Amino acid sequence: MMGSTIAIFCAAAMLMPQLSVSYLRNYIDLSSRNLSSVPGDLPKEAEYIDLSLNHIRQLKRGDFRNTPILRFLNISGNCLDSIHPETFLHTPLLEDLDLSHNELKDLMDQPYLQHTENLVALNLAHNKFLTMTLAREFGSLVKLQRLTLGGSTISVGDFRNIADVELRVMSLFLEGVLVYEPGSLQDVYARRLQVKFNNKFPHDLMEDALSFFPEVELLELSSGYQELSKQLSQRSEIYTSCLYLTHISINWPDFTQYVHVALNTTVTHLGVSGVTMYRLPQDATPVAETSRVKSLTFRRAVVRSFLFSQEAVYNFFINMPVENLALTETSIIHMTCPKSESPITQLNFSYCSMTDTIFSRVEGLITVECKTLGNVRTLALAGNNLKSLKSLSIRMQYMKSLQDLDLSLNLLVYDGQKGCVWPQNISSMSLSSNGLTDSVFQCLPENVERLDLQNNQISAVSSSTLRLVRLWYLNLNANKLLDLPVCHNFPLLQELLLKSNSLRAPSVDRLKSCRSLKTLDASSNPFTCTCDLMGFIRLGLKFEKGGAAVTFLQWPHGYYCSYPEAVRDSNLNNFWIPEISCNSYLLAAAILCPAVVVITVVLTLCRHFDIPWYLGMIWQWMQAKHRARQRQPCPEVLLGIEFHAFVSYSQKDAAWVFDHLLPNLESPTGGLRICHHGKNFVPGKPIINNIMTCVEKSRRCVFVLSAHFVKSDWCHYELYFASHQHLALGSDSVVLVLLEPVPQYLIPSKYYQLKSMMARHTYLEWPQDRAKQRLFWANLRAALQADLPHLTVTEIEE
Repeated sequence: MMGSTIAIFCAAAMLMPQLSVSYLRNYIDLSSRNLSSVPGDLPKEAEYIDLSLNHIRQLKRGDFRNTPILRFLNISGNCLDSIHPETFLHTPLLEDLDLSHNELKDLMDQPYLQHTENLVALNLAHNKFLTMTLAREFGSLVKLQRLTLGGSTISVGDFRNIADVELRVMSLFLEGVLVYEPGSLQDVYARRLQVKFNNKFPHDLMEDALSFFPEVELLELSSGYQELSKQLSQRSEIYTSCLYLTHISINWPDFTQYVHVALNTTVTHLGVSGVTMYRLPQDATPVAETSRVKSLTFRRAVVRSFLFSQEAVYNFFINMPVENLALTETSIIHMTCPKSESPITQLNFSYCSMTDTIFSRVEGLITVECKTLGNVRTLALAGNNLKSLKSLSIRMQYMKSLQDLDLSLNLLVYDGQKGCVWPQNISSMSLSSNGLTDSVFQCLPENVERLDLQNNQISAVSSSTLRLVRLWYLNLNANKLLDLPVCHNFPLLQELLLKSNSLRAPSVDRLKSCRSLKTLDASSNPFTCTCDLMGFIRLGLKFEKGGAAVTFLQWPHGYYCSYPEAVRDSNLNNFWIPEISCNSYLLAAAILCPAVVVITVVLTLCRHFDIPWYLGMIWQWMQAKHRARQRQPCPEVLLGIEFHAFVSYSQKDAAWVFDHLLPNLESPTGGLRICHHGKNFVPGKPIINNIMTCVEKSRRCVFVLSAHFVKSDWCHYELYFASHQHLALGSDSVVLVLLEPVPQYLIPSKYYQLKSMMARHTYLEWPQDRAKQRLFWANLRAALQADLPHLTVTEIEE
């Protein structure tokens, strides 16, 4: 583990300067412009200025007076031979200065550095320096982390002025025939020493390098490997813990000899990067059985041999007696199985071209699985050509110690067939950026605790998935999920990442199954801002106010509406729909309750003021008026008609007729001619004849119904004759006035005509309330009103 930690730290140190450049906002590129001096119109907001590959010979005072926030300056590849002491007076933030590939002549004469106290990186390689004696101004660069120098003579005391500067990387580009005085590097305090060779291997410099620096990196070495191996073998103790070969060319015998020698030194990490290899083996290469080296990294290898044994090369690496083996960014398609139980605990074959047959071999028709990698705890196979998840579980079934597995950036799929046999101790697994679907949850290690499935094709996590009782972290970013997962099979799930899926209206009820959930990231989803989303929004607002048990990552800025268009791109915390619009029960209650109240009040008022009676009477009045206009009989029918109505009543109701009925109908206001037996019956004439005559001379017949009317036989006769008149003059020739309630059962069966009329005709009820009587008379007059032939008084009396 210590070896891997050192390797990661070293790689980070190498990448630091490049990473910092990526954060620049204002980059001014003036490279290769045939400039002979620094332009005077540099923008004030410039942070990075590239003046490389021009013809600038001098840097003058005030060249950068208009760039107060300048941080990075590249003037490499010019003809620069002098720099004014106050050139950088106006650039207090300058961090990175590249003056390489120029014609500066004396490292003792660099007064401009007194104004660059914030420098982090300084490159002075490939100038005209003969010696590397540094001026006193270098001592003021207390923040300097990376210093690159070039020259051919190095003497004791050359670096005395930077003895108090703690560098991260010291780079020496050796030029011409090197003259090196032993002990010259003892004043340099740096984490890593980089040495770029020119010709002869510098034995004395290498001695000091291995004695004073924790990390040593040899650049562009093409020869001298035997001298290097001999020098390593002759030392019993080496201060250096990390030894790197970068951008080298080497043949297989020299490489294997170097590795064998280094394995028996006190170096803990070996790294080879950007290597071109020749003369690869035809037969197996012996491998040391023991080693002090903990970690070996082999990166970006290119093979220049066409005929060689791939198996011999694979066996050399996989049988390495180290704890951490990394063979990355190299086009190898297979890796063999160690011949005996391997001590390797961390294995990295990322960004190669490995296939599903990794670690296995075929004997006849039988595939033999590897059983000698039982100590591997971490396995990284990212960025390969792996396709079958089930096959890989079979390849790794005997890695009993395996805990961390990285299978990201492959072509993995799972066909849904049973037979996955993962080791039981896998606790962390990355399957990101593959082609996995919903069925992947049926082929996972049962004890996995961290699971990364981002950037796959998963659309749902149902309750029928494999039960993962220890899972607490699940990354499902960049999939195709339509709703929140169901967590019944993940009882300990604490962190759930669902960023960039297809969640439109997540069902908050599903989160109730995630009892242990503490962190949720559902940002960057195409939320549909409708009522269905309000439960999710309420949960987010509850978190915003500090009252939610679940932490919403990137809330509220990562959560916005995608539909409808009116609220598109609005943050969810700014979107709201009233509760009444979304709750159908509440909406129904809000509508029905006021309606019931209004109806109750209206009914109460109607009952109190007898509104239905008034409405009924008004309706009858309107109908009567309408009938009067629409049903005018022919003039021939009205010949002989003298009266508007014949009134039939019981003698016992005569008082009401003479006191109320006749005065209201015959008065000037009424204007009606009324016929009744008390006035118009001819004495001495048979009653039947009188009845028939009165009925025939009247346009309508008015029957005053009461209990007395029902019991009168003469009233029955009058009703009988009126019914015949009804057939001649139409249905509106009979008008019923109900003086008092007359139940149907009180009417004798022989008066069937009366029952029939009461059932078919709308009758007028006499109201006892005096306030209603005016409307009663208006309705009755409207029902009787008709245009009669013009008669003289004499004719009427006759």
